[in-house]
Amino acid sequence: MFFYCHSKECSLLTQRPCSHWLVGLVLMIGIAGTCVFPASNTNAGDEPVLRLPPSEHNPRNSEGDFVQLKNGSWVFIYTKFSGGSSDHDAADLVSRSSNDDGATWSSDDRVVLANEGHWNVMSVSMLRLADGRIAFFYLRKQSLSDCRPLVRFSSDEMETWSDPIEIIPPEKNGYYVLNNDRVVQLSGDRIIVPVALHSHADPTQPNQLVTDWVGRVTSFHSDDSGQSWQQSKTIREAFLGSNPSKRISAHEPGVVELRDGRLLMWIRTDAGHQYESTSDDRGETWSEFKPMQLASPLSPASIERIPSTGDLLAVWNDHAHLPVEQRKLRTPLSYAISQDEGATWSESQSIADDPQGWYCYTAIDFANNHVLLAHVAGSQQPKQHLATTTLERLELDAMYRRVGLAYQAHRQ
Repeated sequence: MFFYCHSKECSLLTQRPCSHWLVGLVLMIGIAGTCVFPASNTNAGDEPVLRLPPSEHNPRNSEGDFVQLKNGSWVFIYTKFSGGSSDHDAADLVSRSSNDDGATWSSDDRVVLANEGHWNVMSVSMLRLADGRIAFFYLRKQSLSDCRPLVRFSSDEMETWSDPIEIIPPEKNGYYVLNNDRVVQLSGDRIIVPVALHSHADPTQPNQLVTDWVGRVTSFHSDDSGQSWQQSKTIREAFLGSNPSKRISAHEPGVVELRDGRLLMWIRTDAGHQYESTSDDRGETWSEFKPMQLASPLSPASIERIPSTGDLLAVWNDHAHLPVEQRKLRTPLSYAISQDEGATWSESQSIADDPQGWYCYTAIDFANNHVLLAHVAGSQQPKQHLATTTLERLELDAMYRRVGLAYQAHRQ
């Protein structure tokens, strides 16, 4: 016998038959109940508005960012791999577009930047500058000794692009990681590019490579709209507690400007938490790293300010329910909101929670009263961790309600 369940928590909203005898019994005796099924992939809102799975000649789609054009349309640029699924395989940067605030997206890829690296181009950050231009940041991967971010500019809404500008000059060559959706422009127009350094040439033996995959974190900044760049005076390592002999991973930093003008940096670590650092001088120097409230596996977080409320939104793999030694897998993908500049965070809620999922590299933007999210939504199967990216469009009011907060637009 088949029964149909109409519970909002149940996947049978699609009117597929349910053969679970207990559900049938519950319905027969008229007692309200719910079906038990595997965890849903999208708890905070509707199903993804766009899914970008791999194919035979396109084994991975990942690491993207959004930008809104002056005509109101949105563009999402992501890394489309063709040579394999590793970070060093061939890839181009391609785009999809939306004319309805991210509710639907175009079905065909448009090449924004064909591969110009010996390995690839990837990890895009899009930024609408204060002067009206669009800045297009990306990594050009040449080798283990030369992976550096570049920036191009468009003054005609992405119809054409300038020649690339190197943010890190050749004399500081090395393997630098700049994540997708990481570059910010501060209120005083300074642009901040946070990076992690993993290898560089040995200054005493130029042909020798010094590798440090544990990672060292620094930032670069520009005060002339991206034409020239200077490095922070600080290059920071992370340690476990106060033990200077116990280094921990310091990877994939991000930055957000706080209301008082300070900068908050966060980094992924293997210590069971995201770590944080602050700058009181607009990125000239950074404080020592320390754990922040975001319990996490070795996986990147994303934090951005919600324009309509002024609150901070964090998206990451919340592992607060697990002991530190079990914080390993990049699932679930969760969000929380801070109304005190990151000092404390609300209870988290899931965005995607398949126990076999693999969620990371989130881009965040805001379209009217919605959050646009793009994130890797792979699986724990071999070569599938980073293979698929999905785009979601979540209602801000619903997101606030789910974490027990009132959505008060223009509360800044």
